Amino acid sequence: MASLTSTRKPADRPVTGIADRLLAWYDAHHRDLPWRVPPRELASGVRPDPYRVWLSEVMLQQTTVEAVKAYFQAFLERWPTVQALGAASTDDVMKAWAGLGYYSRARNLKACADRIAARGGVFPDTEDGLRALPGIGAYTAAAIAAIAFVRPAVVVDGNVERVITRLFSIAMPLPAAKPDIRAEVERLVPADRPGDFAQATMDLGATICTPRRPRCMLCPLRQDCSAILSGDPEFYPVKLAKPEKPQRKGAAFVAIRNDGAVLLRKRPEKGLLGGMSEVPTTGWTARIDGATGTDAAPFAANWRPAGSIGHVFTHFGLELAVYRADVDFTAPPQGFFWSRPGWINDEALPTVMKKAIEAAMPGSTQKGPHKRKA
Repeated sequence: MASLTSTRKPADRPVTGIADRLLAWYDAHHRDLPWRVPPRELASGVRPDPYRVWLSEVMLQQTTVEAVKAYFQAFLERWPTVQALGAASTDDVMKAWAGLGYYSRARNLKACADRIAARGGVFPDTEDGLRALPGIGAYTAAAIAAIAFVRPAVVVDGNVERVITRLFSIAMPLPAAKPDIRAEVERLVPADRPGDFAQATMDLGATICTPRRPRCMLCPLRQDCSAILSGDPEFYPVKLAKPEKPQRKGAAFVAIRNDGAVLLRKRPEKGLLGGMSEVPTTGWTARIDGATGTDAAPFAANWRPAGSIGHVFTHFGLELAVYRADVDFTAPPQGFFWSRPGWINDEALPTVMKKAIEAAMPGSTQKGPHKRKA
């Protein structure tokens, strides 16, 4: 088994030819993604649109490529430029984002679009300038700078961490290994193709240098990879064991009007799921005997059990007991509103709320969204 400490400084490790081999592989085997300009087009002078690069990078934070593709296309169709996104309402942006998760990204996306639109739609072209914008951290700034503006930025995501720790047998556990990984990447980045290099490393990690059963025989860097020589590529990257997530409990109440409208309210702008819509719920408590019964309902009605749902957030797991009531009042209680019949998928509902509504109204969230007239 590999040692858990680094044995050589990055400068001691030869990297001659690694970037060239990786880029040659990328030219032939890159993934076709809707936000990416392929190498052949880049070579002919086509430049990436910073808006598309920024939008994709924000969406890809903590989210898979496959999950992002449809959202990215939908956003572009509705808001083809950053100025158009800046002119949109926050509510519309949150509704379009619903289901993608990590909703602070959507709020920051809108805030950032406002800032860029105020600059005439022009993005800063440096990492420092980009990091000054809402929702853009070190990784996102580096990715945009490298891909959109050909800056020799050091771009390190989970795929890159896996490739680099295997390539150089960096056995220090994450996150302590991050400085060593960054130092190795910094030496590899070619000045003429930093964006392609970043995307090539990501593609290698996503398709060849995978977490389990990496396809080492197909890897363009197999002759350079010290983890292959050690015979245990899957040992890397070394990660400390994660603590078990705490569990919380609560109840959700789905009130349905005679015509099929669903009673919703908007969550506070700040905090978890800020600005999103929800059915009324109790507080989410860590107590096993937390409020999960009809005695905690928001108003008197014939509440009937509709099962329970589970959802996992970043820092805790949640179990909600779901109740349904069919009501005949028209005016919504103060602080609530009716989602019109058939329009539930147009609302800014996070996934946990769609699960609760689906438990009470099977099939209601599986249909395509209602098409509103302009």
